[in-house]
Amino acid sequence: MQVFPNRSAAMLLLVALAVYLVARGVVPAMTTVGSDFPSYFTAAKIVADGGSVERLYDIPWFQEQMRHYQIGKPAAGKFSPQPPPMALMLVPLTRLEPLNALRVMTVVSVLCLVGSIVLLTRVLAWSALDAALLVLLSGSAILGALRLGQPYVPVSACCILGYYAYVRDRPWLAGACFGLFTPLKYFPVVILVYLAFRKRWRVVVGGTLAILLVTLVSIAVLGWKIHAQFLASVLGNHLVARLSMQDPFTASFQSFDTLFRRLFVFDATANPLPLVSAPFLQAAGVLATKTAISLVTIATLVRLARRRGARATAPSIGLLGIATLLLAPATATYHMVLLWLPVALLVDFFLRERAPGYAYFVLGSYTLIGFFPYRFTEPFEGRGGLSVLAYPRLFLLLAMFIACVHCLWARAEPLHGMRTDALPAH
Repeated sequence: MQVFPNRSAAMLLLVALAVYLVARGVVPAMTTVGSDFPSYFTAAKIVADGGSVERLYDIPWFQEQMRHYQIGKPAAGKFSPQPPPMALMLVPLTRLEPLNALRVMTVVSVLCLVGSIVLLTRVLAWSALDAALLVLLSGSAILGALRLGQPYVPVSACCILGYYAYVRDRPWLAGACFGLFTPLKYFPVVILVYLAFRKRWRVVVGGTLAILLVTLVSIAVLGWKIHAQFLASVLGNHLVARLSMQDPFTASFQSFDTLFRRLFVFDATANPLPLVSAPFLQAAGVLATKTAISLVTIATLVRLARRRGARATAPSIGLLGIATLLLAPATATYHMVLLWLPVALLVDFFLRERAPGYAYFVLGSYTLIGFFPYRFTEPFEGRGGLSVLAYPRLFLLLAMFIACVHCLWARAEPLHGMRTDALPAH
């Protein structure tokens, strides 16, 4: 199957995207320490040096440690809202200077990116050209992950590896891959929840054991107190997009939480011009929207499972990936690398179902997220009802979700004699 039929144009596009990635992502990450990495690295240094890890969420103290270690810009540093295991991620690199540690992280991410391309070719029987284009069309998502030292490229690669192990009938390895990063970045847990719904218990047990192992190591190294702080005072604020040292109204988060807060909550300084000053509408809007998305997602998954059996897994994971980012209380552009597997599965499914319109709508929306000129929509933020125009990424995700639901409901019946994905029917 060819996702991009014009091979000459596809090759030229791949070269352009590769140059863009190196020039705007790899080179900056190799030469300058960005804004997020110093906080990760400082937390790791505190752990490695036997510091007071129970104070990781004490922002003034944490910033003082950044000054002590001479890492980044302390005034902008904080460990919150990261879960405690994130403090362990860079411990093996703490003997290096911050820039050299970021370089190692960059090399790891680039290798994971290449590995993701290779795995997608094997999972979907795509050419390397098609798989590489799909990955690189995430654009600014990759650039942000590299330049800021974020671990989302390895997380996305691990999800693809887990799915590859699953379709190769290696459930324990699949579960371990899905569970490995879950205590650090929660996205993979939705795949495990779905596979529990499908009663793939060996995968679920494998994932649960991986989660428990990482969590127990974190508790053994950092102690229980920091984990209790996270559960009591950090996680709750994170789930409603109230992050320390962050504007709770900012459109940078591109979530329904911040959109409805911007529209309906008055703040003399941060939001003097809401559409209507009615805080109850903010809570009601978030609840209604997220409930609707959740119910539609569940109904679609159930319908697919009943009509397609084991063949429902690929499009279901694709839909879940989009829905999860829609429901998230806060997302950044670099989170969109997590769409590599979901978008690839959906595009492949729609093309095999002879629904190219849906396939290329999803692919086009995904590409637009990666290359949208967000600077043109930023001026609408905080201008009453016009604030909705400052949320293009959110509404592109919503458009993808609606298109996928529409097609999946229409095509829940399998086409006889047609292979819809690579899953074994077990």
